[in-house]
Amino acid sequence: MEKTSLALLNYSELWPFLGLCFTIFLIVVIRYFLIAGGFFAVFYAWRPERFSKRKINTKAHPKGQFWYEFRYSLITSVIFAFMGAATVVLWQKGYTAIYTDIENYGWFWFFLSVPVAMFIHETYYYWLHRWMHRPKVYKAIHKVHHNSLITSPWTAFSFHPIEGLLEGIILPLIVIFLPMHPIAILAHLTIMTLTSVINHLDVEIYPKNTLKHPFGKLWIGASHHSLHHQKFTCNYGLYFRVWDRWMGTESALFKAQFEEKTS
Repeated sequence: MEKTSLALLNYSELWPFLGLCFTIFLIVVIRYFLIAGGFFAVFYAWRPERFSKRKINTKAHPKGQFWYEFRYSLITSVIFAFMGAATVVLWQKGYTAIYTDIENYGWFWFFLSVPVAMFIHETYYYWLHRWMHRPKVYKAIHKVHHNSLITSPWTAFSFHPIEGLLEGIILPLIVIFLPMHPIAILAHLTIMTLTSVINHLDVEIYPKNTLKHPFGKLWIGASHHSLHHQKFTCNYGLYFRVWDRWMGTESALFKAQFEEKTS
């Protein structure tokens, strides 16, 4: 598409934009509720004793924590919806590399674009996350998320609005430069929600020998991320262990905790 104007929106486009925001908000909330709620139902509501050996923290969640997390998650969903709608407008105005014809880049790139986008996201998030642990930034912004000392599936989107904005802005930045099909973008966002829920589940779901396989050497799970909420100064990653390993910020306790919970 050709760029029609330096202004992304004019007055006549405002109401359609708000309608798009609302539609995307519903999609984000439904996806979040289905994934987080599904894991909550299985691991917390339906015979939780079956997973007691894999539960990382033995203490109960503080009263009111789930509602606290759900309220902040709704605010985050509003911000993510706005970012999603802004991405659509950028696409319509010709400011992105989004494409709709698979033949433009082929099937190989269609599948490869998802992990490439995830690695870009991982790199951005790792350094953003470390910055948010600076004392003043942590107290003003990131503490909202860390108020969940014992995480739950609902912790996945429980952010201060500024943190939600900082996390949400990466998608439009990625697709401005990285060619992605809308289905690949949707896959990326779904993986983001799914992995965030799993990482905050506080139940280790991966098999015993996972760390001996390439997947386990790369991927983050509940045992890994729970240590971040316990220790605050380690395990900053989002999807992958790579930046923590490269920068020496992976906790030495991780492997022992994983083995304990999967034995």
